[in-house]
This record gives sequence, C-alpha cells and structure tokens, in this order.
Amino acid sequence: MSDTLQTPTTCFLAAHGVAFTMHDYDYVSDPGKIGMHAAAGIGIDPEKVFKTLMVEIDKKQVVCTAIPVNLKMDLKKVAALMGGRNARMLGAEKAEALTGFQVGGISPFGARTTVPVIFDKSILGLDKLYINGGGRGLVVELAPKDAISCVQATIASITVDAPHT
Repeated sequence: MSDTLQTPTTCFLAAHGVAFTMHDYDYVSDPGKIGMHAAAGIGIDPEKVFKTLMVEIDKKQVVCTAIPVNLKMDLKKVAALMGGRNARMLGAEKAEALTGFQVGGISPFGARTTVPVIFDKSILGLDKLYINGGGRGLVVELAPKDAISCVQATIASITVDAPHT
C-alpha cells in the first residue's frame, strides 16, 4: 500500500515528524473482534496491535485509550486513573462526532477533538506499535516512543488482569 494515502492520522503524524508505515487489510465489521481481524489481516501478533477505545469518565470527561487487541479494558482502572468514579464506553455516535473518525477507524492521532490519551503499559515492551491509521482497514506502524510523545500519552495498566491460577 502506498504511504501517500492521507488520513487525519497520517497528516498528524507527518506534522509531528513521526516516521510510520501504513498497512491495509480487508476490514470486517464484527463487534468485539475488529482488532483481532486487523492483526490477522496484517499478519502481526495481537499483542503488538492496539485497538482504540473512547471512554467517558463520570459522564463529563472523555479519554482515548489504546490496548492490545487481544485484551479487555478495565473501566474501573481507567476511571481511577482519571480521578473519576465511573467509566463507560462512549457511544458510537458520540465517538464519531468527537473524533471525526468512523467506529472501526478511530485513532489516537489526528482526532477532530483533542482528549487525553492513555496507552496500556504493555506498549513499553514493544519494538513496533500497530494501531488504527484513521480509517477502516488501515493500520499505522510506528515506534512506541513516538506514539507516546506525539500525544503526550499517559502510560498505565488499564487492562483486565489475567486470572491467577
């Protein structure tokens, strides 16, 4: 795929001097599995492919979270991190209006409205990060440190802990 395809995400990354590579895949709208389809579509381990989830804290503050596609978000951890009591997924219509992206194509980079970004701490163990490129079926590959710095992201444990056996 050509790296010349422009989305708000690629424009944002280019404006911030971030090197990236664009990958495309056949988008499949399968709620809860879009990220896994993306990982399979580009042939990358799910731990390295992050999904972007928009979360509302106490019905007043919105944050953009990014976690590996094979994990589940812990809404209580996100609420606590932001000093709130409750967190819930932002509805599709609100998320699209706020970001300017379609659900399934939401990216932490280049959204219409700037909100705090939180990456799961597992990003720190990666050499490359794969995350939505601003459109359905588009993924950008970039260095985790660049992803973190260009949006001044917070790094925290925001996924559900694995059960202890």
